[in-house]
Parts: sequence; C-alpha cells; structure tokens
Amino acid sequence: MVRVVVTGGAGFIGSHLVEKLVRRGFEVVVLDNLSSGSLENLSSVRSRVEMMIGDVKDLETCLKMFKDAEVVYHFAANPEVRVSTTEPRVHFEENVRATFTVAEAIRILESVKTVVFASSSTVYGDAQVIPTPEEHPLRPISVYGASKAAAELLLYSYSQLYGLRVVVLRYANIVGPRTRHGVIYDFIVKLSKNRNQLEVLGDGRQKKSYLYVDDAIEATLLAVESSVRSFSVYNVGNEDWVEVSDIAKIVSGVLGLKPELVFTSGTPDGRGWPGDVKFMLLSIERIKSLGWKPKYTSAEAVRLTAYALSRELGLLQT
Repeated sequence: MVRVVVTGGAGFIGSHLVEKLVRRGFEVVVLDNLSSGSLENLSSVRSRVEMMIGDVKDLETCLKMFKDAEVVYHFAANPEVRVSTTEPRVHFEENVRATFTVAEAIRILESVKTVVFASSSTVYGDAQVIPTPEEHPLRPISVYGASKAAAELLLYSYSQLYGLRVVVLRYANIVGPRTRHGVIYDFIVKLSKNRNQLEVLGDGRQKKSYLYVDDAIEATLLAVESSVRSFSVYNVGNEDWVEVSDIAKIVSGVLGLKPELVFTSGTPDGRGWPGDVKFMLLSIERIKSLGWKPKYTSAEAVRLTAYALSRELGLLQT
C-alpha cells in the first residue's frame, strides 16, 4: 500500500483530498495544526488515517511524519488573502517558511519522490491575458500571492538540485462543503445576522472563476498520475466566471431572501480590499488535455456550496 502524507489534511481542500485518497486505497497520514482545519472534517475517514496534530514548520515533526512516504501533498497554508493587508508575516511563516521546512525534510529523508503543492491563481496578480495560461508572468499584488509564488520557486529549485518531482496546482476559487472562508461563507454569515441587508465588499463587479471541490480533487489526482516532468504546473479552475453581485443573489436565493445589497468599495477601483484581484479566469487547456473537465459551472458550484454551508450552519433543513 502506497503511503502518502497530506499536510493541512484537516482543512477544507485537504480533507476532501484525504477522503478521496482513502477511498482509492492509499495509506494516508495527516499532519495539521488545526489552526483553520478541524478533526470533524475527517469524521468519515478518521479511523482509517494516521493523524498527527503538529506544526508543519517544525522540521522534526515533518521528518517523523514523512518517513516511508512516497508522496507529500503540501496543502497546509493560511488561506485568508485579506490577512496580507494587516499581517503579512503570517503568510511568510505559514506559506513560505512552512514550504521550506517541508522541502528540507524531504531532502534529508530522500524517500519521498513527489511533492504536490497547492498554489493559487493569485500568483498572477492582475493578469494581462484572460483566460490566463500557466506561462503568464507571476506578478502577485498580495503578500498571499507572493508567498505562493515564492513557495513555487523554492520547490522548483529543490526539483532541480535534488531530483524531487514537483506538481504545482494553481487553484482558482475552490468552493464546496466544509469551507469556512471566502465570499460565499461570508455572505451566509452576514445574512444569518441580518436578513434584510447584505454588505458586499467592493463594487460587486469583481468577476472570478469558481470550481467545486470535487472537480478540483479529480483534477489534482489526475495531474499527479499523469505528470512525468520534474516540475509541472497546472491551472485548476473553471471554464467560466461569475460576478460577486450575482453570487450575492444566488446565496440570498438559496436562503429564500431578497436583501438590499449595500456595496462598500474597499479601493477606488472597486476591489473588495487592497490586493484583491478583481478579474480572474484561468486557462485550463493544459489540465483538460489530460482528460479532465469540470462537471459544474461557476454558478452551479456557488449554488451547491451555498446549500451545503447553509445546512452545515443550521440555516436550512437537511
């Protein structure tokens, strides 16, 4: 049985990945400090995984947990892009330093052959080409995006120096059950407190791609199975996009509400906050060439997520 490690495996995307890996017969080890994840996220497979509550920034912990593993899925990170504006060190510590520690542990052990890294569309910043291909220059406008780009470069150097196979997934906005950050979750929480009015950060015309988490996991595993190069990069997103104002209407409709939308622009050009990428649509031709395509559109992914989160938060009957 192939042994794999998932850092951040109790988090949103990580827990869905763990479930899929267990179903496919892998021996799965989860390393998570539970800063944003939860053991409840792994309730369906908890008895079938080895769980370590620990910090991925600790080298000794990584050495212990990575031993005898063939693949490390490095999904541990601070996912809140807005933290960049107030506490940039958080993203350095949790995204850059953590990735360096993971890479160092792998270098020392020499047993891990592949690392799979959860990167982000934010590495492109305000893209000059839309849909944005993987060859586009990396020009992040947030510390979060910069931290993901830096982590990619670290892993690239390790792939060249130490023979490590690296698969990088640049995710669009991944949504689905168990997520506890992002615009859909924010809207639901706000509407649970005020059914008549909904604050929208920015001018509502921000337009981005949203991908349902099941689609994202299928793309991830296919990329890992198919990649033969020492360093491979794949955009993982949808073929369409949706405006924030439409997301507000979808979420409100799921809850049976018609609130007044109040737009509070965080920047002069209508972004939600400084560092927010206003328009994002990735080119996914490379991952599609492997035989994958999303099952749900952006709007469908948003609606499915709104229903799931509303049930999880007790706002809808199951």
